[in-house]
Amino acid sequence: MHRDFRDKFYNDGFVVIEDFLTETEINKLKEEADNLIKNMPEQSSRAVFSTTTFDQNKNQYFADSADKVSYFFETGALGPEGELLVDPNLSLNKIGHALHVLNEDFRKVTFDERVKESCFQLGYEDPVVVQSMYIFKNPGIGGIVTPHQDSTFLNTEPESLVGFWIALDDATTENGCLWFARGSHKGGVHRRYMRNAENSSNELFVYDKPAPHYQKSSFTAVPVRKGTCILIHGRVVHFSEANKSDKPRNAYTFHVLERSSKYSEDNWLQQTEESPFLSMYKN
Repeated sequence: MHRDFRDKFYNDGFVVIEDFLTETEINKLKEEADNLIKNMPEQSSRAVFSTTTFDQNKNQYFADSADKVSYFFETGALGPEGELLVDPNLSLNKIGHALHVLNEDFRKVTFDERVKESCFQLGYEDPVVVQSMYIFKNPGIGGIVTPHQDSTFLNTEPESLVGFWIALDDATTENGCLWFARGSHKGGVHRRYMRNAENSSNELFVYDKPAPHYQKSSFTAVPVRKGTCILIHGRVVHFSEANKSDKPRNAYTFHVLERSSKYSEDNWLQQTEESPFLSMYKN
């Protein structure tokens, strides 16, 4: 890691670490993702994940996914009865949110010494892992992820959330690399996504305000080679375009926070006695 690793992260809101995973490690995670696809749920359990609609708000399957390996499909992949409209290998948006707990291969990467060293360099004293996701971004069907802050979904006080985003394919402007609004983390959290206090509502989760409008000119594309890890500050605004290429853009991502920071009680994802947040340094 370069000497200004920490300064760059806190100045820009993100930092790029090249050659974080080896080719062998990348292939192992992709192979394991293929194995997970072979064990996809029955039709009645299929759920769509989208950052542009509220489908997941009414979906108990999403709400119950914090301590499970759950499957989420692209909007255009399922018919009205949950039937697949595309090849199963191209149908998924992501698998989450407990791969780091329940899958040996993803757990091994999540708690690797390289990850621990990154947390240490950022000044974390007792980091814990909150969630993990395998993101597919398949060619032709991988949808846009709208501009957002991760802390909208996983809020802490003081701010301590950091995302580890590891490219398992070359991420380009054609297949949906990440774009960042450099320095945008220096403001507050622009809106919150949280548990609905209205028990009578059909929506399990709600946003507290409409999505802000962000100028695309504020963002910089960050294409990276496979094996690269991007550390993402919880408040930095970022997005990715749809994958309009014929190349996949798979990634493994997980989120870490400082145990001593106050984790919001109305965050959608909550730890339980049966499934506590796992300590980075003790695993």
